[in-house]
Amino acid sequence: MLQRRKTSVVNIGTTPMGGEHPIRIQSMTNTSTLDTEGSIQQVVRIIEAGGELVRLTAQGIREAENLQAIRDGLHALGYHTPLVADIHFNPKAAEAAAQIVEKVRINPGNFADPVKTFKTFEYTEEEYQQEIDKIKERFIPFLNTCKEHRTAIRIGVNHGSLSDRIMSRYGDTPQGMVESCMEFLRICVTEHFPHVVISIKASNTFTMVQTVRLLVEQMDQEDMHFPLHLGVTEAGDGEDGRIKSAVGIGTLLLEGIGDTIRVSLSEDPEAEIPVARALVEHTTRRRQNAPAAGIAKIASCQPASAYSATPIVISDRSQTADTSVDENLMPDYLYTKESSFKPLSLNDINEEALIDIRKYPETMLLLFSEDNNVYEQKACIAALRQAEITNRIVLWNTYDETDLATFQIKAATDCGSFFLDRWADGLMLSNANQQHPPQAIDACSFGILQATGRRISKTEYISCPSCGRTLFDLQTVIKKVKAATSHLKGLKIAIMGCIVNGPGEMADADYGYVGAGIGKVSLYKGKQCVLKNIPEATAVDELMKIIANSQ
Repeated sequence: MLQRRKTSVVNIGTTPMGGEHPIRIQSMTNTSTLDTEGSIQQVVRIIEAGGELVRLTAQGIREAENLQAIRDGLHALGYHTPLVADIHFNPKAAEAAAQIVEKVRINPGNFADPVKTFKTFEYTEEEYQQEIDKIKERFIPFLNTCKEHRTAIRIGVNHGSLSDRIMSRYGDTPQGMVESCMEFLRICVTEHFPHVVISIKASNTFTMVQTVRLLVEQMDQEDMHFPLHLGVTEAGDGEDGRIKSAVGIGTLLLEGIGDTIRVSLSEDPEAEIPVARALVEHTTRRRQNAPAAGIAKIASCQPASAYSATPIVISDRSQTADTSVDENLMPDYLYTKESSFKPLSLNDINEEALIDIRKYPETMLLLFSEDNNVYEQKACIAALRQAEITNRIVLWNTYDETDLATFQIKAATDCGSFFLDRWADGLMLSNANQQHPPQAIDACSFGILQATGRRISKTEYISCPSCGRTLFDLQTVIKKVKAATSHLKGLKIAIMGCIVNGPGEMADADYGYVGAGIGKVSLYKGKQCVLKNIPEATAVDELMKIIANSQ
């Protein structure tokens, strides 16, 4: 079995996290934290769906103080699941919340640094240290409050809200995200405060995975073992949200990284829980079947594929007479009953086979493993690369799922890292259960390649999961924006409920739709706000005008 990364144990109220404890599943409410009854009802729905921690936003001191009424109401109903306060921009609200709930999440990008402006500043070493000292002045009193009330904290770095100070020194890089986190962790260590959980998130799965790996490496160098919270921010909804979350979170869980997860879907919060549970259960089973020899071979291989062109998609039609395709998601090849592919597995890698393969360098190799054993498949690729075989490698995974969402989650988890890290050059997915049309299976293949950034086949949406800061009906707005823009292949459009991550995530999107006030929206082109505080009723039409004028 591939063991989870060893971490320290942090108690969130009566719920221990890290160490040998189960991977905890959590979600976040999207009600106003001033709406006591509405928040209680939604927390109950999350708990009954299986949530082990529930987060609520606290924009200000009033919201933070009202967490007491919500907590009391839940206790009166017999619910004692730990609550987490989500804080941005307001250290005083963090201190107030720390006296009430079991855990407080703070964002290093806006806890002490000024509001993000996207301006670049030059700092001498002395000036930069002075900025770190300002962080200490605000952060240490908060830690003291947490010590007094036995409150845990989460240091939650978001790619979309890195401070101008960090951006000026490190740029928009994984290194900058890691350093934003480490600045606060070092203070925690110096102040002897061990009750810390860390998250470091991005809406881009490649950035998220690479940054978490880099953070783990940096913490190991500094002998830190804090538990990790995993998530892909603004994953979206429906199939795209599930696939994107599974690619990012699943890749790391398969590596043994992660102690708690939150799947950030633009749907009702309780809908996130089954997806998270499926991810944890699937990756736990996968790690139990990790062959030691395979892990050693993987570790000795440089994964980057010798073939770097756009990955291909093969559609498995061997069990059906249906050869029709979706014109918008058209496979490169159809695998039919008459096809004569012979799948390749780890047991087939011997000198005789290698001699034959070398004779045909243009032949694609179809890689297969019983039960889609990720570690065995990578060991096979490692063996081929070490033998200097440069043929294109197509990953062939087979499933038998009655539920399409479960198929999507498992396939995206198993296949994601092959394309994030360029282990493979193509993908073919099969599902023995024929109640799902082959076009739906093809869509999952294209979805995985899109989520990993390897092949863009449709409009990409970055949409936040909604919370108490959201200033409009997010799910309705997403449907409107998608209906108007789904034909714009290759564009990246962000739909954000508020300004916390909005402008930052605009930097990774071509256009943005951001809540600016009750019934008001601001529209962005990249980082630039083009229209500010316009009526929500006309916002989609105005967005389409901006896009049309930019083409």
